[in-house]
Amino acid sequence: MTSEFSSSDFSSIPVLDYSLLDSPDGKSKFLDQLRHALINVGFLYLSNHSVSQTDIDSLITYIPKLFALPPESKEKIKMANSEHFLGYSRLGAELTKGAVDQREQFDFATKHVSRWKEGDPDHYRLWGPCQWPDEKLIPGFKDVLERYLDQVQDLSYKFSSLIAESFGLGPDGLSEFYDTPKLMQHRAKIVKYPVVEGSNDQGVGPHYDAGFLTLLLQASEHRGLQVQNLSGQWIDAPPVPGTFVINLGKALEFVTGGLARATSHRVLSPKGSTPRYSVPFFQNIGLNVKLTEHVLKFPPEILALKNTRGNVAATDSVNFTEFDREPSGKVNLIGRVKSHPDVAERHYPELFKQVFPNGYAGKGSAY
Repeated sequence: MTSEFSSSDFSSIPVLDYSLLDSPDGKSKFLDQLRHALINVGFLYLSNHSVSQTDIDSLITYIPKLFALPPESKEKIKMANSEHFLGYSRLGAELTKGAVDQREQFDFATKHVSRWKEGDPDHYRLWGPCQWPDEKLIPGFKDVLERYLDQVQDLSYKFSSLIAESFGLGPDGLSEFYDTPKLMQHRAKIVKYPVVEGSNDQGVGPHYDAGFLTLLLQASEHRGLQVQNLSGQWIDAPPVPGTFVINLGKALEFVTGGLARATSHRVLSPKGSTPRYSVPFFQNIGLNVKLTEHVLKFPPEILALKNTRGNVAATDSVNFTEFDREPSGKVNLIGRVKSHPDVAERHYPELFKQVFPNGYAGKGSAY
């Protein structure tokens, strides 16, 4: 382990070259850089990754066509139809910290057959098949997106193994948090941030992600993603061609005792005349995993690195606080209910009443 990295606060997001893994010396350097990013930043760019650039380019060409679908076509696959919280959400349907998120989006996921049966916990119903737009209106889109998601899913597992190695746990050090492939599902969004008039430039407000990893494709040239550093300052994370932005979720922070850090982030609405597009992929862990039942033992020299980071200032993000008492699937379901109460009221009426005892005002709010 080297000591080339300063423990001082970050002012930019590090770029890691995935091709370093092709040689033993390169892998050692990559793991050292990764360890620094995990502990001190919580965000990184990954270049020269394994996902086909041809498929990425194809997906990017589809995105404007997806949002240009007729309103009635979008309405047919609105999220309220899906107990799995998959489908279309109109512009301005969500709140974060009391302000409207100026984004329009489609929620998709990797292929999955729901395991839920009568008598099972509600969170088993969270995962299931996607709703897809009419193939005749956007031919080839489903095939391209499914191919892309399969590749990003594979990359996310490989990256999780590298995280474990960088923390001295061995390549299988985090495998206990995942079920068999048949029982796993990972989610993605395709998001449009339109140019908005007025004072509200909140594309999406400050928040954390829930699971272990998020792999973000910034699918247009617009700036807007910002990351909150240790002292609370907002740092730009502009698009870098050929990269994914990878950040850590609250579940990974929890199981590592804060060694890895989830970092508060937000998106500002684009300036100019064209919308911003992005495709975040959220890697989940097993639905029944209770994080308090898993104790990871790190080498002392790894644990010591947390102490050199210093204290993290208060952030503007407070979501996903239930990991200390609920299984992962329940934590995610509660988050979905808060964000999409119209879906919850239709498909999860009892949980809806617990979360919204006085009803809701027409928009979901993560917190």
